[in-house]
Amino acid sequence: MKSFKNFKKKALRDKALKKAYDELALEFAIAKMVIERRLEEGITQSELADRVGTKQSAISRLESGNYNPSLSFLMKVAEALDLKLVVTMQ
Repeated sequence: MKSFKNFKKKALRDKALKKAYDELALEFAIAKMVIERRLEEGITQSELADRVGTKQSAISRLESGNYNPSLSFLMKVAEALDLKLVVTMQ
């Protein structure tokens, strides 16, 4: 793990890479929260998909961090995980 942290620190010195990384921060943060909560609940992606009313592949895309979900989809996921979606702008 320490070697990855060192790699990340060195890689993010590149301004273009850092900009791209920062632009994806929200997507990755959402993905991390969904994965952590789903694992706390002890359910699979398929089980979460059933709760949301979607397919497992949609949950997989969300958890990959490479998908820009709609607010309505995030609200359904939050509800299925017994969470409250809170959106702020600064």
